[in-house]
Amino acid sequence: MGLMTFLRNRAGYILVGAIGFAIVAFLVGDAINVGKPFWAASQKVVGTIDGEEINIDEFGPKVEQSLAQFKAQYGGSVNPQMQAMAVDNVWQGELAGVILKKEYARLGLTVSGDEMGDLVKGDNPSPLIVQYFGNPQTGQVDRAQVIRTLKEGLKNPQMAQQINLLEAEIERQALQQKYTNLIRNSVYVTTLEANDEYQNRNKLANFKYVGLDYAAVPDQEVKLSESDYSDYYNDNKQRFNNQTETRTFEYVSFSISPTKEDSATVKAQVEKLANDFRTATNDSLFAAVNSDVKVPYTYLAKGRLDPAVDSAVFSLPAGSFYGPKFSGNSYKLVKVADVRFSPDSVKASHILIDASKLGGVDKARKFADSLKALVQGGKSFAELANEYSIDPGSKEKGGDLGTFARGAMVPEFENAAFTGKPGDLVVVPSQYGVHLIRIEKQIGNSKVAKLAYIEKSLVPSNKTRDAAYKKASTFLNQVKDGKFSEIAQKDGYRVGVADKITPTQGFAPGLDNPRQLIRDAYAADKGTVLDQVYQMDNAFVVARVTDIRPKGILPLDAVKKEIEPMVRNAVKGKMLAEKLEKALQGASSIEQVAQKAGKSVTPVQNIVFSNPIVPGLGQENKLVGSVFGSQPGKLSKPVKGEAGVYVFTTEGFTAPAPLANTYKQKESMMQMAGQRSLGAAFQVLQERSDIKDNRVKFY
Repeated sequence: MGLMTFLRNRAGYILVGAIGFAIVAFLVGDAINVGKPFWAASQKVVGTIDGEEINIDEFGPKVEQSLAQFKAQYGGSVNPQMQAMAVDNVWQGELAGVILKKEYARLGLTVSGDEMGDLVKGDNPSPLIVQYFGNPQTGQVDRAQVIRTLKEGLKNPQMAQQINLLEAEIERQALQQKYTNLIRNSVYVTTLEANDEYQNRNKLANFKYVGLDYAAVPDQEVKLSESDYSDYYNDNKQRFNNQTETRTFEYVSFSISPTKEDSATVKAQVEKLANDFRTATNDSLFAAVNSDVKVPYTYLAKGRLDPAVDSAVFSLPAGSFYGPKFSGNSYKLVKVADVRFSPDSVKASHILIDASKLGGVDKARKFADSLKALVQGGKSFAELANEYSIDPGSKEKGGDLGTFARGAMVPEFENAAFTGKPGDLVVVPSQYGVHLIRIEKQIGNSKVAKLAYIEKSLVPSNKTRDAAYKKASTFLNQVKDGKFSEIAQKDGYRVGVADKITPTQGFAPGLDNPRQLIRDAYAADKGTVLDQVYQMDNAFVVARVTDIRPKGILPLDAVKKEIEPMVRNAVKGKMLAEKLEKALQGASSIEQVAQKAGKSVTPVQNIVFSNPIVPGLGQENKLVGSVFGSQPGKLSKPVKGEAGVYVFTTEGFTAPAPLANTYKQKESMMQMAGQRSLGAAFQVLQERSDIKDNRVKFY
């Protein structure tokens, strides 16, 4: 069941196409240099994965489909973060499709014809078959329906294409499951590892330490040399492995928020609008024409409006007027047309008739009326729905729409379903066609109100916008020679910084709509002032690229400034370690070391290796690790930690009871290791692939 729903929701992710552009280009050689079609084709390449091109003509619709799913899930309009997530989701899908396909071939993983038959119509159906052909209550697959669908595909080309898409997705999931099992079954935990893990989580240590904090040494007393930087860099080089290219840019933002004058003007306009609204004869039309936010002229349940007006409006009788009320960033005006009690939700079925195929709404109404008469005469509603309804999501379920609350259906459908009574058959037109609705059940009973609603946003005037744009343009002309920060400081503008922005990032600190700015930053060189004024939701922005970090191990010069605090602490660590070394000379106890160092002894109780948090210090991995590797009663050598340098003596360990169930411990560890290994395996496959990501040119 629901094959059309499946295709509508998932088909974009399972379309696989191979474009032979690279082969053709190789064969024609120099034609690339003079042939415009080849140049145009290259402009459509979102990226390449091991030489396989991802074309924007195929990639784009998948992004739109992903965005549509975000809208359906979260509601509202698309913001830059949602756009970036959608693009990244599709890109990750493309990566997985190409990379894993190669890996399956290398490993010899396939799905045989017999396996596919079993997954589609056998005793071990694919989760997709269960989802779209299964009974929601029992989970049992209607195999007769599966076979009917397959037979229809033999004579219906459109259905055959849909079946092929479904089978391709079933095969993909089956291969993925085989690969997952292969990886997980390659993971093994020994008895020794299980016992070590158990000890690390349960063995307790008690110790005393003397610490000298890095913060106790003034920064000005520490002189850093080039060798200090290079030593730290060489010891920690893997920390500077940049996973993807990044850009850093500085910017000045020119606000276009409404001024006091704008606020006064809008308030006066709203007050006049309120007077006209009070006397308007057609409330719904007046609201539709004048509101910035369109609220259907239908019955609404409490909780659907802005909290600032919701409670007030639902306490008013029919005929009341409320507002102007300012909240959020807008004025609200409400006319209460009617108040009544209504069901909270409705269970209904419908048959949707395509009016365009029957010659118009009137003829579709007559046809729906004839179906209504058949049902009233004893004909099965479910059979008629399966035969005549054009709604793919419900026809195969006998027209069943399930249970829905207000706001889930178009207004005409909702009004009919909520104002009728159980058992009613109602014919009603909507933007989708003509519906024959059967009201199965109505649940609950609460107050609803029919409202004419107007919302007017407080927005900046053209004068305010023009003034902000003029300031931004003047500043852009002044800083084109590169003296960005100096001129901004001179003019009293605050300079913001967007640090290490990735190519597909949908946000940047202080910027609410930065995608075009980020795209242009990736087309610019370091030090370039971007040559346009960028419009955000509430500001105009001028920006300059200040840093470019390529993918891979960054050179010392690129990270020198940011590692300076760590390098300084490393030098301080040497100084403090020498001080503690002197305190250790001739000392036989931790108390004597503390006395010589001018510090006190701090006792620590019940620390475990797997949670190296020391009270008062925070996470000190080296200190705790050294404690668990020491012998009780002996003074340690100085240990350079995160916050300071320490000398400790271990008082003793408390061992846990012997591991009671080694098998269970190993099983738990193998499960966690298996989950980690899947991500790690895919990461390695990506690192070994030749991936060129051009998404920033398109989004």
